[in-house]
Amino acid sequence: MNGPTNAPEDAAVRGDSPLPPQSPPSNPAAPVPTGPTKPANPRRRLLAWIGWAGFLLCGVMLLSQWSARRDYYDVTRGLRERFHSGVVAGDQKVAIITVRGVIMEGDGFVKRQIERVREDERIKAVVVRVESPGGTVTGSDFIHHHLSKLRAERGIPLVVSMGSIAASGGYYVAMSVGEQPKSIFAEPTTTTGSIGVIVPHYDLTGLLARFDVKEDSIASHPRKQMLSMTREMSPEDREIIQAYVNESFERFKTIVKSGRPELRKTSQLDKLLDREAGRDLATGEIFTATKAKQYGLVDEIGFIEDAIARAVELAGLDAQRVRVVEYDPPASLMGLIGLEMTETGGSLAAILELSVPRAFYLASSLPPLASSRRQ
Repeated sequence: MNGPTNAPEDAAVRGDSPLPPQSPPSNPAAPVPTGPTKPANPRRRLLAWIGWAGFLLCGVMLLSQWSARRDYYDVTRGLRERFHSGVVAGDQKVAIITVRGVIMEGDGFVKRQIERVREDERIKAVVVRVESPGGTVTGSDFIHHHLSKLRAERGIPLVVSMGSIAASGGYYVAMSVGEQPKSIFAEPTTTTGSIGVIVPHYDLTGLLARFDVKEDSIASHPRKQMLSMTREMSPEDREIIQAYVNESFERFKTIVKSGRPELRKTSQLDKLLDREAGRDLATGEIFTATKAKQYGLVDEIGFIEDAIARAVELAGLDAQRVRVVEYDPPASLMGLIGLEMTETGGSLAAILELSVPRAFYLASSLPPLASSRRQ
């Protein structure tokens, strides 16, 4: 008869490991003891808020500065905006449109400046800087038309600042100010006027005869060669060309009347239109700034900053918020090495500019053969 067995002892006899003692089941709902918690440091929390607020403020300031200056990096229509004067980050803009050099077609650099201004709603006034002896009838009229259209469509004042020369077609362009009073400024040494039209013609028949060279062109009609340098101009041909010049001349005088309202209110109008009434201003004669103001061809003698101040006044702007800008074509490798064609017609315009009469303060025994200008 077997008695009760002792399991741990039997396991020890067999060499088995005894079972570990059973621990009571744990209560999962019992709280886990933790150490004492430290209260949040209010000073550190305040510093963190200040840091984040400063970070956000810096971000807003940087975004604001970028927004104010982003136009300087914009090359819309192939132009780069450049700060001229005033407040660098001003939100009220005055644009300078430059008309420089001999005017050829008129639809190049000047036209792109006009379109850039038209598209910028922050521009509230325009100063047209004229440094030109004139050029073609069509090119001058093209620029005048688009400047006048810009002024009318945008409803912004337009003021002209004349540089060293603003004559003939350059003066024609200046008439785009319309009837706005006190809107044409000429520098003390400006040469202006030259109201007239010319069709250049040279007769080389004597030179050709000397070298026994004969003109042998074939044309559909003899008048096709009216302006040929290899034949004399007949009286009939001269009459036709003169009629063409006279019609262009009448338009020139009409344009002058549209931009010089004071001439229409005084006897100066007769002097401009009637060769028999006193002094005729439309003979192609050039005038100094003093004479031009005396005859009513310009309003004031002053520099470009005076023209800018007048534009700010006409637009009712706050001078402390005004940014004055001008435009340059983007720099190019060809331009840097001097091989880029100019906007006013390239080498032909450069040659024509050499024939422009100018007064010089020049200590030299040689004639001026080159001019330095930014197109």
